[in-house]
Amino acid sequence: MSNLKINQRALKYVADLLAEPDKYNVNVFTTKEGPTIVDAGVEAKGSYLAGKVVTEICLGGYGTVEFCSRPYGDLTLPSIQVYTDHPVVATLGSQYAGWRIRVGDYRAIGSGPARALALKPKELYAKIGYRDHSDRTVVVLETSELPNGQIGEYIADACGVRSDGLYIIVAPTMSLVGSIQVSGRIVETGLHKLVEIGYDPRNILSGLGVAPIAPVHPKFTKAMGRTNDMILYGGVVYLTVEDDDEETLKKFVDDAPSSSSKDYGRPFAEIFKAAGHDFYKIDPALFAPAVVMMNNLTTGHLFRAGRINVNLIAKSISS
Repeated sequence: MSNLKINQRALKYVADLLAEPDKYNVNVFTTKEGPTIVDAGVEAKGSYLAGKVVTEICLGGYGTVEFCSRPYGDLTLPSIQVYTDHPVVATLGSQYAGWRIRVGDYRAIGSGPARALALKPKELYAKIGYRDHSDRTVVVLETSELPNGQIGEYIADACGVRSDGLYIIVAPTMSLVGSIQVSGRIVETGLHKLVEIGYDPRNILSGLGVAPIAPVHPKFTKAMGRTNDMILYGGVVYLTVEDDDEETLKKFVDDAPSSSSKDYGRPFAEIFKAAGHDFYKIDPALFAPAVVMMNNLTTGHLFRAGRINVNLIAKSISS
């Protein structure tokens, strides 16, 4: 069981947003007994700085985010680089968007350190052998609607904290911060795919990933399609591992990229439409980086699979 304290560490980053909201172009709402809400893209404009901090909060404070620009064919796009030396806890234990929040008509996808208190999903925490304990917590919601008091109570109760110990950050997919934080899941997406196909996460020591940041689109389906495409067709993840079984390791690497999916080859918005707008009808093997590399420290060998698809990146952002 890891001794990493993702809630305690992430709350230091939250304090930066609360101290200088104008710097980050976010809006902060506080109530006497309820949660503190940070609007990072519903009515607020957000910013690259806010996107960096929100992504690092999602990582439980155990990952670092940097920006750069990279060529993708004829396009040069802003890109995000994420790295962590605690990849399992930072990504699967915190960043993974594994909490589907439904309260009345309210819908949101939750990520961040609060998941480790609520154990969402419980089976994943059992698999990685981690949980956290804290009387204060932060959750990042991917939704276009700011939560009300009832939503705050639901999340606080699930986490076992008081409502005034809860911090909620909201970043819609159709916002700059939303686009940044989705591309910032590049390492997490690689780890999650590997774990889903049976790889032992305890072998993974560190991770670094790079992905283009999708141009923001005001329509949800377009924004969702673009943000997914940046990882599926443009994302690269590099993992260091220690593994005595290289023959099996190579098979895992070959199966890890998005190109291993039968649904690979079209913009995600088209795939989603063909599936009747039902995520569960999409081949789960698709949700992975374009390129996966694993360096086995036991032997020094590097394994690589997948490819960046510049044509699909261009098609995705041109529609």
